[in-house]
Amino acid sequence: MRILLVEDDLMVGEAVRKGLRQDGFAIDWVQDGKAAELALKQEEYALVLLDLGLPQKNGLAVLQTLRADGNTIPVLITTARDAVADRVAGLDAGADDYLIKPYDLEELSARMRALLRRQSGRADSLIQVREVTLNPATHEVFLQGQPVNLSAREFALLRAFLDRPGVVLSRAQLEEKLYGWEDSIDSNAVEVHIHALRKKLGSDFIKNVRGIGYLVPK
Repeated sequence: MRILLVEDDLMVGEAVRKGLRQDGFAIDWVQDGKAAELALKQEEYALVLLDLGLPQKNGLAVLQTLRADGNTIPVLITTARDAVADRVAGLDAGADDYLIKPYDLEELSARMRALLRRQSGRADSLIQVREVTLNPATHEVFLQGQPVNLSAREFALLRAFLDRPGVVLSRAQLEEKLYGWEDSIDSNAVEVHIHALRKKLGSDFIKNVRGIGYLVPK
């Protein structure tokens, strides 16, 4: 799942990027408001982590422009501004949540999962499609109740399919979800991960749609 991190503090940004990549997220990191707006116009993200005190254009102005353009992507403000007026201004401008620095990475991940769950219209924290159950919080996967060991990329790919069961996803769409700007992508990387998932979850769990892509039937 691809996330845009907008953070001008190098130490905070590096720590967040490292922690979230370990959680299986693909992270694109920009350090000013103008770069954030450009990234949001050029790429498709599942969620934005937005600092407020940014160079070039402040985070609140970025958020206001984003919402004025009709973009409904979940936005989690992460900032040291802890005054009630700042929190109210951020939420009223269209933020979905507001987290005060310094924060714990586990809480950040939990808040991100909650926003992503809400965006997909799910109430349950578990994702279940047919015999497969995925737990985003613990990174566990079960097939008919039995644990299945997946790599980080396999888990991220499976989640992309289970978030949209019955929807055909092209290889390009899957690469967008799995890889950030700094990740190198082999030409057959998606196919390799799909092959591994089929070996672990069943050869017919992921279907080929000739000339279009892949899907997990509902």
